[in-house]
Amino acid sequence: MQWLDLVTVLAIGQYIWFGVLVGQARGRYGVHAPAVTGHETFERYYRVQMNTLELLVALVPAMYLAARYWSPLWVAAAGVVFIVGRFIYLRAYVSDPKTRSLGYALSALPLLGLLVAVVAGVWMAA
Repeated sequence: MQWLDLVTVLAIGQYIWFGVLVGQARGRYGVHAPAVTGHETFERYYRVQMNTLELLVALVPAMYLAARYWSPLWVAAAGVVFIVGRFIYLRAYVSDPKTRSLGYALSALPLLGLLVAVVAGVWMAA
């Protein structure tokens, strides 16, 4: 379980880092709080952070639930793929949102896999 805990902390840390990037973009592009629009590049950083939050809310419980039925090491590996996918998503979305597909897929597919793993684990345990 320690790997799962580490991956969870890394995913949360990544989200916090994305928040720092949003703050830096806010200053760089002159978008004063509470505004969330005003410069296209700032808006891209902001959307990456918010998209990450939207998925993170599902990822963390899915990982811990899946680890009740499957190897925590494999569950943690799915979390690592998610984290890598989020970094790829960040780079792609900020440079050209049309190129975000790979990063999104590497974020969404592990999450969906974990949800399927939870349902399968519950089914097999019943």
